[in-house]
Amino acid sequence: MATREAAFIAQVLSMGEILIDFIVDDGTTSLEAAAGFVARSGGAPANAAVALARLGIPSAFCGVAGNDPFGARLRGELATENVDTSRLRQTDEAATTLAFAWKDFRGDGHFWLLRGADTLLSPGDVAGAKIADLAALMVGSVSLAAQPSRSAIGVAVTQAQAASVPVIFDVNLRPTLWTQPDDALPVCEQIAGQSHLVKLSLDDALGLFGPGATPATAIERMLKLGPRCVVLTDGARGCWFACASASGISFVPSFEVDAIEPTGAGDAFSAALISRMMASMWADPSRDDIRYAAAAGALATTRRGAWDGLPNQSQLASFLKAHSS
Repeated sequence: MATREAAFIAQVLSMGEILIDFIVDDGTTSLEAAAGFVARSGGAPANAAVALARLGIPSAFCGVAGNDPFGARLRGELATENVDTSRLRQTDEAATTLAFAWKDFRGDGHFWLLRGADTLLSPGDVAGAKIADLAALMVGSVSLAAQPSRSAIGVAVTQAQAASVPVIFDVNLRPTLWTQPDDALPVCEQIAGQSHLVKLSLDDALGLFGPGATPATAIERMLKLGPRCVVLTDGARGCWFACASASGISFVPSFEVDAIEPTGAGDAFSAALISRMMASMWADPSRDDIRYAAAAGALATTRRGAWDGLPNQSQLASFLKAHSS
């Protein structure tokens, strides 16, 4: 079992989907018309694994990619980022998952996923993941939308909870991926109730709880499930957070940056917050911790591609110093 004293040498394991993002870059505003793409490595848990490594946190990834050129690329790029890939399995059963991202004429982002090997994450993969030895486990809901990956995440989270390993659940809801849409709410609530920290966006809250959801109602509902802390982000507007140990919900504004593309911003936010909570031996986050995470998320939007803008410690420190007034 991992002790909190060993947190700085034990790994944070990010578990779930890994994929190649194809980002439309020819100026067209629909996928049907697009002819030019930039290919980048991605998948929210993989993004988080890289973000953690850049912040100096021992980081590992667990998931499934195809035994194909894209899978080889993903393994190589994770290794280059100092992410442990020993739990990344490549398979001949399916091709590496692909995602396509574009902006419409209003500038709103869209996302379409061609699912493949990522859904083949299984309880067997979890068996060799040494969950009890981790500093923390990070999961999201994309892998909960299909089987057998849903079962794998459930097993991993249950093992982590039993071993007192903090679970971080970044909801990252994609409603169209659920073959049974009505499953999304109860499945996500189950994982949230087993988590130490839940992070969700306002869009996630609206997707889970309906159009009447607000930051306050979503946070309150999540806290009742049992996590220690809940953080809700709303892009350029800022974020709200609350912890079970204190009353009230706090708001932290975002940073103004010249944003290019938001992919990976939420993962950068989560990784930065995890790094701060690890440094405090998992004490509840302060406003400064949330501000640190918000800075990481803001920086991630200034480059195209999920990994390109993920900051390291030096870049974050310089950014915060420049915005200290």
